[in-house]
Amino acid sequence: MWDRLLIDCNIATMDPAVAGPFGAIENGAIGIQDGRIVRVGKRTELAGHQAKSVERLHGAWVTPGLIDCHTHLVFGGNRAHEFEQRLEGASYEEIAAAGGGIVSTVRATRTASAEALAEVALPRLRALMQGGVTTIEIKSGYGLDVETELKMLQAAKALGASERVRIETTLLALHALPPEFRENRDEFVALATGGLLPAAASRGLATAVDAFCEGIGFTPDEVEALFQAAREHGLKIKLHAEQLSNLHGAALAARYGALSADHLEHLDEAGAIAMAEAGMVAVLLPGAFYALKETKKPPVDLLRRHNVPMAVATDSNPGTSPVLSPTLMLSMACTLFGLTPEEALAGMTVHGAKALGLEDEIGTVSAGKAADLCVWRIGRPAELAYWIGLPGPELRIVAGANA
Repeated sequence: MWDRLLIDCNIATMDPAVAGPFGAIENGAIGIQDGRIVRVGKRTELAGHQAKSVERLHGAWVTPGLIDCHTHLVFGGNRAHEFEQRLEGASYEEIAAAGGGIVSTVRATRTASAEALAEVALPRLRALMQGGVTTIEIKSGYGLDVETELKMLQAAKALGASERVRIETTLLALHALPPEFRENRDEFVALATGGLLPAAASRGLATAVDAFCEGIGFTPDEVEALFQAAREHGLKIKLHAEQLSNLHGAALAARYGALSADHLEHLDEAGAIAMAEAGMVAVLLPGAFYALKETKKPPVDLLRRHNVPMAVATDSNPGTSPVLSPTLMLSMACTLFGLTPEEALAGMTVHGAKALGLEDEIGTVSAGKAADLCVWRIGRPAELAYWIGLPGPELRIVAGANA
């Protein structure tokens, strides 16, 4: 006997093996046992199965739980005052010179305890959960020293222990150069690769590493040193690449078998080919594009042409993407970047799972996968991207239980 049987529902399975747009099954049913999906199909196909709980969804649409595969959710303070200053005409350089920008976030993050960081991040996490997120990646990167980076990862882990959501932690070891190392970049890179990364790996605080490969961030050579250390310690690899210029970071990440390259506004065809050959995911971040008032869009047609899967994420962070709505990102991915509604939803489900290396566990409504689901009171799946800032689902299910 199954634990749950959901009936009288339409299912956007997002499973490529199911023919048709969204992998849709109309008038479907979903069997759940021990937190996993055991059967998906037409309602008539599952009619003979017994379940402890049979729940009629009255024609609602069921999708995989949304996956936010790129966030910076844990940090101290906020930068709303800088938003006001920019609107009043202050430049980023002027704000930074006055002690603002990432330095202000680093300062606030360093002075906060792990408990305080988890506490202030909790409302942000819950907002994303209410929007339909069942899995979220959280990066460090605002500590810029060993103690604080580990503290951020501990806070992220604590959030996962307290809330019904899956959390994947990423060590953003090379995010920005701390002020105290301004005259000695090599020493900081050595600290990140030889001190910070091994400490995070040995304590099981991160499953992946990340870096900001950019003119205002870190060079390809510096990033490669981090990737070599990650390989030695068994950590997966992700990369902020080609956001503001083309340093060929995506191709570098591909050589190291990275899960994803993220942003990618300046990606060229060689980079797209390298990503395709490596089986990487392109993570598109419309919130940052919008907040920074960028004009150069990621090359969506190029990614399509080379069959590079496209994920969509919030990039939730205090400076350049203060976003707390996953459905808004679905809408922006379509209106700003030209994705179809089906591509956008795939970006926060099946391709978001692949960007985290979790495609065998989550991302589609398929037998054998975790029963992470969202139930939406909509008439068709395209509405998830059509409505701007659509409120979240009427029901979230994580590992088979209402959340």
